Amino acid sequence: METLTGKICLVTGATRGIGRAIAKTLLEHGAQVAICGRAQAAVDEAVAALARETGGKVAGKAADVRNHAEVGELFRFIDAHFGGIDVLVNNAGVGFFRPISELSLQDWQDTIQTNLSGVFYCTKEAILRFGTRGGGHIVNISSLAGKNPFAGGAAYNASKFALTGFSEAVMLDARNENVRVSYIMPGSVATEFSGTVSGQDWKIWPEDVAEIVRMLLEMPGRTLISRVEVRPARPKR
Repeated sequence: METLTGKICLVTGATRGIGRAIAKTLLEHGAQVAICGRAQAAVDEAVAALARETGGKVAGKAADVRNHAEVGELFRFIDAHFGGIDVLVNNAGVGFFRPISELSLQDWQDTIQTNLSGVFYCTKEAILRFGTRGGGHIVNISSLAGKNPFAGGAAYNASKFALTGFSEAVMLDARNENVRVSYIMPGSVATEFSGTVSGQDWKIWPEDVAEIVRMLLEMPGRTLISRVEVRPARPKR
């Protein structure tokens, strides 16, 4: 098995929800973790809490993954603070769920730029750095919406279907350079993303997704789990 001890990881969109759970799990298993979010105050709060809860080395910088320049600044921050990167977890995401007649241009642009372009920006920056580390691992947090369309999901479905194709193409591009690419497709997760958290005990918990990320990263280097589909064991009827 691979070990996370000393691995340098970036988790995007990690001030709350799935991203924060992933960052915490990685820290608990010995990784060094960088996080980002759109607001510096939220990043600072998350960094302080994660350091207090895990005792691990964690740092963060505000960055909007839709903005290519800010992504570049984020990776330069990681270079300076940690000296490189071994793992990228593309978690940042947004969703607007309404009929196409009610979907605004801004809704569409925000969804595609965050869920797809942001992943491209971060992935390219990471891959350009993996060569100096002897390889790396990218984990993209997608959704079952990347294979199952639903009414009101035009923008979200489009972004996640595209993320599936992007993930698989990058996997083929990079696998012989000792870079593994995996993507996780959760169903309903109990986070603020889908509304109030109360009454969502039947859903997947963020910690469950975090455990899957850990499992993927700790698989022997000879093995690549490229796609994981995750569903609530007992969905609400």
